[in-house]
Amino acid sequence: MQAFIVLKFIILFVVTFAECTISPGDRIKKNRKELKVLTGPQSDNVFDRNLIEEEPSSKDILVHNAAYYKDVSTRNFNNTVLGYVTPWNSHGYDIAKVFGKKFDIISPVWFQIIKKGDLYELAGKHDIDSSWVRDVRRKKKSGNSSIKFFPRLLFDKFTERDISLLLSLEKERRIVNELIANTCKEHDFDGIVLELWSQLAGRVDDQFIYKIVLDMAKYLKTKNLNLILVIPPFREKLPNLFQEKHLDQLYQDVYAFSLMTYDYSSVQRPGANSPLPWIRAAIEKIAPNSCRDVNYKRHKILLGLNMYGNDFTPDGGGPIVGNQYLNLLKYLKKRLSYDENAVENFFEVRTPSGRHYVFYPTLHSINERIKLAQELGVGISIWELGQGLDYFYDLL
Repeated sequence: MQAFIVLKFIILFVVTFAECTISPGDRIKKNRKELKVLTGPQSDNVFDRNLIEEEPSSKDILVHNAAYYKDVSTRNFNNTVLGYVTPWNSHGYDIAKVFGKKFDIISPVWFQIIKKGDLYELAGKHDIDSSWVRDVRRKKKSGNSSIKFFPRLLFDKFTERDISLLLSLEKERRIVNELIANTCKEHDFDGIVLELWSQLAGRVDDQFIYKIVLDMAKYLKTKNLNLILVIPPFREKLPNLFQEKHLDQLYQDVYAFSLMTYDYSSVQRPGANSPLPWIRAAIEKIAPNSCRDVNYKRHKILLGLNMYGNDFTPDGGGPIVGNQYLNLLKYLKKRLSYDENAVENFFEVRTPSGRHYVFYPTLHSINERIKLAQELGVGISIWELGQGLDYFYDLL
């Protein structure tokens, strides 16, 4: 199917289209009446409104995407849900407040460990929004349940020498661990999401990576804090950077694993963002049915769910978020196409800027991934909250 999609994509842009006297924009103005768009809380959810279809209409998406069920405390998915929030997308902050009861963990993308000479520094503190954190906690709190905050952290601009010192010297790791723990305690965070594995895997011996991750996880535990590790997914015909053996070494000390099951395709290889069979394979490769403690391991795996899409164009294209998707969708006067193998929707349109071949999540594609997570007993990590459409959260 992937080969077919690539071939279709190539043919689509090689064919020369005769110029029309009426532009696509003019046709939209003439042929489509002004839509009555619904927004905000509604008395019915997306299930009751019968909006979950394999081939949804562009009109239904444009009309309903900003309308969500009024009882935002309702949960349909009871495994762990983590949502990433970025400083460059303020809508994600609003989503965390409005739908806070649907999330267990919020991970603001705030922190970087940097090195100045021989000194370590935790950069990004200027992005901390303490009043927003308090608002989200207050709206989530019900009974004994409260939302956790795990800011994402990565090591930025480290030289080979910096990495070597960190991997080989316990005192260096101790300094970093103390810096992280002190920051978490100062701002009442519950731990961190560490993005490190992809930077180091394949470059250094596994034992060194185990050491830095486990040292950090165990140290944070002594301070009543926890570590979530970002891990890369299985890729066909590429080195498998995170395997079952790695999970075996880490799962008892790492709080959860944020599995990046997205970005399957690229401008060089257009197609689905995250094919469903690939997601299943990525989980079963590291926690197969036959492995020891399979249920406990899978409980700690957070299936990556993208809230962005891709717009492939003759010039290449790239990722798109909700408002960009809706702008392109206005040019489509029919139902979206459906890739039954990838379990994703897509469409092709021509706009004044040229041809577009668009993959973006729909209610159906997200719902199928939630059902897979339920079947396999895993949680979900969403990248990222501000990029999707508001009615997506009725599904959680």
